[in-house]
Amino acid sequence: MRERGPVRHLAHMGLPILPSGGCAHLMDGGSRLTIRPTPGAGAFCTILSRIVRQWTRQGRTIAFKPPARWHRQWAANGPRGGRFTGDIKMAKAVRFYETGGPEVLKFENVEVGDPGPGQARVRHTYIAVNFIDIYFRTGHYPLELPNGLGSDAVGVVEAVGPGVTDIRVGDRVGYLLGPQGAYSDVRVMPADVLIPLPDGIADRTAATLMMKGMTAQYLFRQVYPLKGGETILYHAAAGGVGLIACQWARALGVTMIGTVSSDEKAEIAKANGCTHTIVTSRENIAERVKALTDGKGVPVVFDSIGKSTLEASLDSLQVRGTLVSNGTTSGPVEIDSRVIARKGSLWVTRPAMIHYATPRSHMLAMAAEVFDMVMAGKIHNEPRQTFALAEAALAHQALESRQTSGATVLVP
Repeated sequence: MRERGPVRHLAHMGLPILPSGGCAHLMDGGSRLTIRPTPGAGAFCTILSRIVRQWTRQGRTIAFKPPARWHRQWAANGPRGGRFTGDIKMAKAVRFYETGGPEVLKFENVEVGDPGPGQARVRHTYIAVNFIDIYFRTGHYPLELPNGLGSDAVGVVEAVGPGVTDIRVGDRVGYLLGPQGAYSDVRVMPADVLIPLPDGIADRTAATLMMKGMTAQYLFRQVYPLKGGETILYHAAAGGVGLIACQWARALGVTMIGTVSSDEKAEIAKANGCTHTIVTSRENIAERVKALTDGKGVPVVFDSIGKSTLEASLDSLQVRGTLVSNGTTSGPVEIDSRVIARKGSLWVTRPAMIHYATPRSHMLAMAAEVFDMVMAGKIHNEPRQTFALAEAALAHQALESRQTSGATVLVP
């Protein structure tokens, strides 16, 4: 039988076709889709649109490059709301349609197209799980829904859009800024948030450094610059940022007092450079700090816990000391200004990464310092918990129940 119209062009595209009974059957891995041979570009694009939608729902990839004379018809009749594309892909991603517990996270197929101007498409190798992801999932930090989740991952650049000059296809990159959606195997995102990874740092290591390593950098080097010789109080010393902070403090010659929730985590923190630990389930934080500092207290407290540790943090400070409130895992911090005056004219700051990691030149300089610390052997960091991307809900459960230490990552 002679193939006509769109059926003939499908054959030229390299798609396997079995002509039969006036129809064409597209074969792929044992599945079959029947197409009637209607001639004409508009009809062809409509037909191919149906093929794309059916096959990509199953996670398949169809590469389609129609003749130039058909671009207008493709825009009018093809998928993706009328935008011509030469490569339609589907990704696996975690999305949520309502706020709530880990059960609201859905693992599903999403469409990923070619990058536009100033964009790049990145295929992830590791995705970091951070407590801020839980803030977004629960609605503590509002997002327009439905939405993706995560802003911290590493991977390889698959494609770049027009105007992108400092990121190239094949580059290994990481990022910690940009829109939510890192919980996916591949995504399109702004190229100006991508950070090239040095050859001396593996993807697995880099996945623990983007958000967590750069958080330690901006806390210790920018928010409250440590010079060495200080004694500090650091909450959650065995956490993802905490274990890097332990090592960074040791490298700077800083005496670090770290709070932890168990004796097991105390040993982990000490092994990473924390000088003294306070097990909060059985020790009074402020009393222990005063005992370790001959009653003086510390010049700075880094508190990522928030509501439940606020009073202890304030009571641990010296006169004119600084509380760096860099997280609220136990609830929001509310401070009466009269209290901080009475407790010693204290300083309080609530830093956000975006204000320290922009512009891009500043972000790259921060990353370079983190990478230098790792390659100099001063910081060693690897994921301590690994989950499949489809198990993101389990990763959230483990993080929220304080079953984890160090960094947690998802693997696509």
